[in-house]
Amino acid sequence: MKYTGYSILFILLFCSSFAYSQSFKNEVGFKSDNDSYLGQGSDRYYTNGLFLYFRHAADQSKLKAGLEKKTYEISVGQMMFNPYSGYAPDPAAQDRPFAGYLYIGGTMNWFYSDESIITASAQIGTTGKNSLGEAGQKLLHKTFGFYDVGGWDYQIKNELAINLSAQYTKLLTRTAGNAVELSFEGYANLGTTFSGAGAGLLFRTGNLNQLFNSAYTHAAIGNNAKTKSLVKREMFFYAKPQLNVVAYDATIEGSIFNNNSPVTFSQKPIVFAQQLGIDYSVDRFTADFGVIFKTKEVKSIARAHQWGSATVAYRFK
Repeated sequence: MKYTGYSILFILLFCSSFAYSQSFKNEVGFKSDNDSYLGQGSDRYYTNGLFLYFRHAADQSKLKAGLEKKTYEISVGQMMFNPYSGYAPDPAAQDRPFAGYLYIGGTMNWFYSDESIITASAQIGTTGKNSLGEAGQKLLHKTFGFYDVGGWDYQIKNELAINLSAQYTKLLTRTAGNAVELSFEGYANLGTTFSGAGAGLLFRTGNLNQLFNSAYTHAAIGNNAKTKSLVKREMFFYAKPQLNVVAYDATIEGSIFNNNSPVTFSQKPIVFAQQLGIDYSVDRFTADFGVIFKTKEVKSIARAHQWGSATVAYRFK
């Protein structure tokens, strides 16, 4: 069979449009944080976090010029905090309160063509016994045969949690071969559980997509994409040093409205964090593993701490 120049052009255009129609506009994911992932045998401070989320990309063909992509997210999560151990029955020896935080949240992301990103989110939930932190840790330890838990009788008290957050990300530079890039990230939190702000630099190297198409920024989904991704498969290493100013942390200080929690401390106003990780992403799947190191967060004998974070995501129509 012979193909004219017009027929070949038609086939190429058809294949191109077909490829765009195969983009996945929805994503579900699961994230797990735990200090045991680092194999150090410690079980202190931020000891466990579990998060589920669903993301959806809006129709990009209807977005204004300069706005590359817009996504919506719904998430649920639980965070658990210990003193030096999950078994610390003596309140006088506790160097951080037992605390839990349970929430449901919503997030909107605006991805711009200049590779800047604006993120706004809101969470509503609870701290204290209603957060099910004690029940969750006991179930986790029983399921995996860990030691008995003790000391949650002295956890911070119940409090309604309402938290708002905003983040700004901007690409600073990327090499000509798209193998190395540097970006700025800044955020601000305001709420009854967490209040503060921070800024850092994000370094990535490997097979990289634009920030508006990358798995790192939760932008691997699309809906009538405006701009083609740089690579079909992402695999990169990342590092993010970040300076945080902490104005309030209810998991350390207790309720913002009263002083009825049995064990509380003051928080460190300046906390430095360093995150290192590796990310692998193909059309439907993302897998990410990172390690987070933090300086002291509590004005007590508590030490600096670290944990591992594992994320998996699946995309679909």
